[in-house]
Amino acid sequence: MNLKLKMELKEWHLKAPFITAAEVIDAIQVLQVTVSRGGISGRSETMGVDYLNETVESLQAELAALDPATIAELDGELLQNLLPPGGSRNGLDCALWDLKAKQSAGDISGLTGISLKPVSTLFTLSLADPEKMARQASAVPELLRLKLKLNADSSLDCLAAIRAARPDAQLVIDANGSWSNELLMALGDDLARCGVALLEQPLPRGADRALENLKYPVPVCADESCQSSVELEAVADRYDAINIKLDKCGGLTDALKMREWCGRYGKRIMVGNMLGSSLAMAPALLVAQGADFVDLDGPLWQLDDVEPPLSIVRGVIAPPDPELWG
Repeated sequence: MNLKLKMELKEWHLKAPFITAAEVIDAIQVLQVTVSRGGISGRSETMGVDYLNETVESLQAELAALDPATIAELDGELLQNLLPPGGSRNGLDCALWDLKAKQSAGDISGLTGISLKPVSTLFTLSLADPEKMARQASAVPELLRLKLKLNADSSLDCLAAIRAARPDAQLVIDANGSWSNELLMALGDDLARCGVALLEQPLPRGADRALENLKYPVPVCADESCQSSVELEAVADRYDAINIKLDKCGGLTDALKMREWCGRYGKRIMVGNMLGSSLAMAPALLVAQGADFVDLDGPLWQLDDVEPPLSIVRGVIAPPDPELWG
């Protein structure tokens, strides 16, 4: 039977502004994708990559422009050559995986060979002054893994304030490419003294050559600098870890390739998100199995969620109900 495609734009409002070195977000727009065949449906959620100028409207237009005859015969393997990495391919790819799981006699673990177990997520603290960031950290004592959004202005002051407020927490820093080479080199020893577990994307994408073969005091992770599996080789000598995001790489299929490559070449894995509901996070839980760092806190930021939502208790995410995804 032919595959049918349905799309719906949706807005999720956040509990508080999500502030990074690049933007302030009060609400997010997402595209929910449903594919159906023979009365069975699979679904997904995508929001694209904003710094690559993707919007939910552009994703919807890209999918709407696909040839109906191509969609009718589409499967996961054909999709990898049909669309480039990014939000559009992610929407279709994860919906197709969900459909395949629901058509099978088993579940998504049976299809992928990956057993789903609970994982512990980082919780992101919005960029603010040191006092406010310390209060954010103190307000979630039950969450033991924190990710700090920092910029070039007061990174060390914010880090010191948060570490003083939460000596028990694992700390990951995300600079979103806002640091200079000079600042990166100046802060290395201080980051180590504060027990930073990982430094994510300190330098801008395309301007990170200084990291090549660098022995930095803390592990450095590529986010914007590595979008998909085709870019892994190019950054291999610059980063200790790779942040795998479904929206960046174009879905679960490529994310699993990235996961396998990282395991083969000894790179640490972070599994991240672009914000989004439980539906956006659920496929990433497969990639997160055995990952060094998990950053799938999108639902914790939202006022509402899909039904049934993921169960997240004290930062621990349980495997999704198959009704949600998989």
